[in-house]
Amino acid sequence: MYTILKLNKISPVIASEFSEKYACTDACENPDGILVRSAKMDDYEVGKNLVAIARAGAGVNNIPVEKMADKGVVVFNTPGANANAVKELVLCAMLLASRDILGGNKWVNTLSGDDVAKQAEKGKGAFAGTEIFGKTIGIIGLGAIGILVAKSCLALGLSVLGYDPYLSEKSKASLPAEVKIATLDEIYAESDIITIHVPLLDSTKNMVNQEAFAKMKKGVILLNMARGGLVNVNDLKQAIADGIVRKYVIDFPEESVLNCDNIIVFPHLGASTEEAEDNCAVMASRQLVNYMENGNIVNSVNFPNLSKERTGKVRTCILFKDGNVEKIKSLGSDVAVATRGNYGYAIIDGDNAVSLECGCVLKIRVL
Repeated sequence: MYTILKLNKISPVIASEFSEKYACTDACENPDGILVRSAKMDDYEVGKNLVAIARAGAGVNNIPVEKMADKGVVVFNTPGANANAVKELVLCAMLLASRDILGGNKWVNTLSGDDVAKQAEKGKGAFAGTEIFGKTIGIIGLGAIGILVAKSCLALGLSVLGYDPYLSEKSKASLPAEVKIATLDEIYAESDIITIHVPLLDSTKNMVNQEAFAKMKKGVILLNMARGGLVNVNDLKQAIADGIVRKYVIDFPEESVLNCDNIIVFPHLGASTEEAEDNCAVMASRQLVNYMENGNIVNSVNFPNLSKERTGKVRTCILFKDGNVEKIKSLGSDVAVATRGNYGYAIIDGDNAVSLECGCVLKIRVL
């Protein structure tokens, strides 16, 4: 029996993903696996049974990924499962920023009297805004979300520029031919609307700053459904005051962006549709089951992805660190090995379990 701890409320659709070999619970001191959404895990005490954590979402900022790797705990995420929900929010943000619908709604609700329609007709010009048709949108990050945004914007009549220095062959194949691959400077200089879809890393923190704003068109609309820390808020406010940024829409509320002119804040709604929560929960559950029962790793953020059809009676799975690939390859005739940075993973099929006494081994599982 495997025990799965749910650190957050997870969509009930997961019930059909776990067989009678699993018990899902909201409280457990030493689970075999964990399903999590937004719960902070920095101080979580890892028990001896824990082998995997599955995040029902793409970002893993709430999980100490390297700490888990050093304890032999595989961390999964669910890239693409909530992509459509985020894409639709981007389109909503783009329209709200182009047409002052929120301001118009707030104003029209202050009207009273028998001539409300006449008052509205007289004052509506303050909220007219502009159309998106024919405008240029720059998409920073062409992963699952960025590609869906590109396709929708093309259908709406926008020209699309895309930037992604790590564009995979799979993503490149999915990208419409009409999307022009551009440099970051070209995105800044040519776009009427810019939308950000990159993870928050040391290398991307505050990437949209004073230097970036200086390269942008006057009156640009900036959309951020990715992470708050990607944009330097102080520099943003100055860019708004200087007329460079017309509107900023962000899906990550923090005090510094609340109640500010020309900043629209959403309460982190990006992946909060019923459909997205179901998709993420199912994907996370399947990845957890596949690893726990078969040793296959799909969509890990701290160990290499590695899947293998079973070819023996017994499967030995080895998580290791700091090389020793050749030593592990010599353990059997049917060995699959992959590495990612300082971490590696091996699947060995055979008639018997394999043992390895080596300081680099983080965890061995026999399935």
